[in-house]
Order: sequence, then structure tokens, then C-alpha cells
Amino acid sequence: MQPLRNRSLAPFTSMKAGGKAKFIYLPSSINELKSAVSELRETNERFMLLGNGSNTLFSDEGYDGAVIITSKINNITVQGQRLTAACGASLNSVAQCAADHSLSGLEFVFGIPGTVGGGVYMNAGAYCGELSDCFVQALCLAPDSKEKLLTSKDMSFGYRKSVLSDNEYILLNASFDLKNGNSGDIKANMDNYMRLRREKQPLEYPSCGSTFKRPDGCYAGVLIEQCGLKGYSIGGAAVSEKHAGFVINKSNASADDIIKLIEYVSERVFEKTGIRLEPEVRIIRG
Repeated sequence: MQPLRNRSLAPFTSMKAGGKAKFIYLPSSINELKSAVSELRETNERFMLLGNGSNTLFSDEGYDGAVIITSKINNITVQGQRLTAACGASLNSVAQCAADHSLSGLEFVFGIPGTVGGGVYMNAGAYCGELSDCFVQALCLAPDSKEKLLTSKDMSFGYRKSVLSDNEYILLNASFDLKNGNSGDIKANMDNYMRLRREKQPLEYPSCGSTFKRPDGCYAGVLIEQCGLKGYSIGGAAVSEKHAGFVINKSNASADDIIKLIEYVSERVFEKTGIRLEPEVRIIRG
């Protein structure tokens, strides 16, 4: 598998901004993924993995290394009440597959624009649900390039984090135990979640979803709005007027516009409330 060289990362992220990567790999199977990782580790090339790029923002400097994009590795299988999905499977397709098999428990991820790998990595959640609620195990590639099975206990799940965010394990697939349900009811719940997203979130603009982590006892969007920052912009980046918790690419924003706005919002909210907002979006600098 030959990588792309010196290509822009913007088309591979939901924010549609960011510089170039030295290499971009697009494996279409677990074997190709493992081969790319092995090659990069042997040559001591810096690398990272990316799914749909829905929670990652690269600076305009880009990434001085290799980015492995997993979105083509997307098979999903169901055995009884257990669903197993490859790292690059979209959370939308996982929720849809579960519904098609009359399995309940993943409705809340419908509309989250990430993949299983990224979702487990950050314990993605919405509407009072998190992937850790039904997660069973993940097959991972360890730093020594051997496969290792991690159970829920091993994952150290927390709010928007897991053990994967603190080490060099690479998720290959993940399994979830679900409950039997009525397919029609499950799909109706999914449609309702999607309706709420369309009503409340600025889906018409590129973004990385909810930009800040939820602080204890309140909501980031409420604090930002209370500080009069709704609609505030730097360059082509803006705080959404529809939902202040979203920083959007409103008009061909550079990554640096977006990063500066995220930092500005965090500082202003801290000055006015004493609460420090932490980015939920992962910012990669150089």
C-alpha cells in the first residue's frame, strides 16, 4: 500500500481545515492497517490514526508524520445480542445495523459523526448514553505489535476518555452487548435523536461537534452564551448562533482561526465565571 505524500488533511476532517501530512495511509483491511503500523514503527516514523476526523483539528502547520485513516475498515457483524464492529465503521452504521437486528442500546450514537475507533477512544456519548454502557471488549494492537484483548475493566472509561487516550494501543475492533427490542421502536428513537440534533445543532456548517467538554454542574454552551460570545468570530471561524457550544467553520476558516477562537472563548469564560473550559476536540499542532 503506497501512501499519499504531502497531502492536505482538510478533506479528511469534519472541520474542513488544517495543513498537510507528510504521509496519508488509507488501508482497506486490518492486515493493511497492521502492515502500515509495522512499517512506520520499524522506520521510527511518527504516526497517528484517524477515523472520520470528526473530533480532530490539525493546525495549519499540518502533521510532520504519517496519518493512517481507518474509514475503509468498516465491517460489522452480529451474533445474538453481541455486535462487533471494525475500527473504521461509522457510529451511524453501527446504530443502524443494531436497529436492523432489533437490538437496542446504541440509539444514542445515531448522528454522532465518528467511527468506532474514535468513539471508544474518547468514550463518545450523547443523550445520557456512553459507549462504555454497552462495551464488552476491544481487540487492540499493542506497542509490541501483538494483538491484545482489552475488557471493559481494562479500558478505564471516564468522561470523554479511555485507557486508549493514554497509551499506544490501536483499536482494531470493538464488541458491544445489546438488548433485544422492537426494530420499529428503536428506529423511532434514533429518528427522534436525529431530529433533536438538526433542531439544536449547526449541522449546516463544518464543525467538530461539541467543542468543549462539559464542566461539572453546568453546560459549556450555556456559559459561552452567558458571556455574550454567541456569534463571536475570528476570521472565518465563529461561535454558532444556533448552539454556543459549537465552534463552526462559517466561511473558509483556517485552522488557526478556529484554534484562536477556541482559546479566546476559553479565556473569556474563565475571566467571567472562573470556570476553565477544556476543548473536547483534539487539536494536533505540527
